[in-house]
Amino acid sequence: MSGITLFLLALAGLLAGYFIYGTIVEKVFGADPKRTTPAIRLADGVDYVEMSTGKAFLIQLLNIAGLGPVFGPILGALYGPIALFWVVFGCIFAGAVHDYLSGMLSVRYDGRSVPDIVGYNLGTTVKYIMRVFSVVLLVLVGVVFVAGPAGLLSTLTGLDTMIFVAIIFAYYFVATVLPIDKIIGRIYPFFAMLLAFMAISLTLALFIKGYDAYPAGIIEWRSTSLQGLPVWPLVFITIACGACSGFHATQSPLMARCMRNEKNGRFIFYGAMVAEGVIGLIWVTLGMAFYEYINAHPNPAVVVNHISNELLGSFGAVLAVLGVVVLPVTSGDTAFRSARLTIADALNFDQRPNSKRLALAVPLFAVGVALNFIDFNILWRYFGWANQTLAAIMLWAGAAYLLHRNKFHWIATVPAMFMTAVSGSYICYEKTMGFGMSLELSSAIGIILAVAIALLLLTKGRNPLPDEPANC
Repeated sequence: MSGITLFLLALAGLLAGYFIYGTIVEKVFGADPKRTTPAIRLADGVDYVEMSTGKAFLIQLLNIAGLGPVFGPILGALYGPIALFWVVFGCIFAGAVHDYLSGMLSVRYDGRSVPDIVGYNLGTTVKYIMRVFSVVLLVLVGVVFVAGPAGLLSTLTGLDTMIFVAIIFAYYFVATVLPIDKIIGRIYPFFAMLLAFMAISLTLALFIKGYDAYPAGIIEWRSTSLQGLPVWPLVFITIACGACSGFHATQSPLMARCMRNEKNGRFIFYGAMVAEGVIGLIWVTLGMAFYEYINAHPNPAVVVNHISNELLGSFGAVLAVLGVVVLPVTSGDTAFRSARLTIADALNFDQRPNSKRLALAVPLFAVGVALNFIDFNILWRYFGWANQTLAAIMLWAGAAYLLHRNKFHWIATVPAMFMTAVSGSYICYEKTMGFGMSLELSSAIGIILAVAIALLLLTKGRNPLPDEPANC
């Protein structure tokens, strides 16, 4: 089978997943076009702002598509074909389900943030834990998504990285404080053009120039990467965005506060994740085609610049790299915005006055700037585990919501079990930040944990929790 045929089959699989499985998920959830959405009922001109479906989809895509669907697939390509399969099947059956449920549950809960969504379905204790966990994750994301694009821009221009760090932080602060339609709603269409150029031009150039997209040296099935790292569970941590990412649950409430009709949820939430899966597919393919270079230069920012220059020349590479820069920048700004909203929800802090938004944003950015001086690779490792742990928790909350209503909860329960096994195995196995156990013991613990939580859900989770809103 030729490389272009395999790529097109994978692309067709993602699109079929949206139209077929996405429709199934929507029917199981029970989207109701007659319900009044928070954007209309709670309009405040700041965060609850009614937007067109197309604009909401575009913002959702750019919110969730950070460095992950580029850097993750580049490094994940070294694990072989499992990376390709994980992007396609993980996106359809785990990531897009996760994004749809997190978005639609936020719509049902008046646009509330992920700690409240989880708390309504898994209990007050979990809600309090999630408030701290999600804010920490969001600040980590914001910081990680400063260092990454700043490094790319520094490579592109030769200017000092700290100049771009300062510029990006300044933009993040303004975008976090101003009403969502003032900056984010206006500049994202321009960013989308750069993103589209990057995705389409690199893909076309790869095949037109005759590169072997899936060479024999990388497409062979193996239990370890080319660098000797075990496929399980590392590939499922390495490739998050593009397949399944808990960070998305923190972003979905932003558009849940702007969506006009519940029937648009499949396009905005499930569809945006599938679109991100396409980006992930492109970079897995590029990574496999250039796997020898990646193996020798495992810095994703350097790889992006090299691939772009090889395929598009110097001018095209500038536009392509800028397209890659767009991804983390358009996620970093909303990461800090989501952190502000999460804290505001917890404190019932009215966010209409400018002074109250500033009161939360200033200390958040003070912490973010301080974290920026920690080594990027350390932050990325902690982000990877925390990200997939949040994905598992959100999927368990979605499963509980469906189970409460006697609906087919397995669409969320099965991927929740898988992501729990991944996260549990990883933290037990990881040598630097985890417990350094053997792979066999770590895997056994992860699987046992996933099964135990599933049994607990099935025995205790059929009745709605007492503090869940009655109209949900």
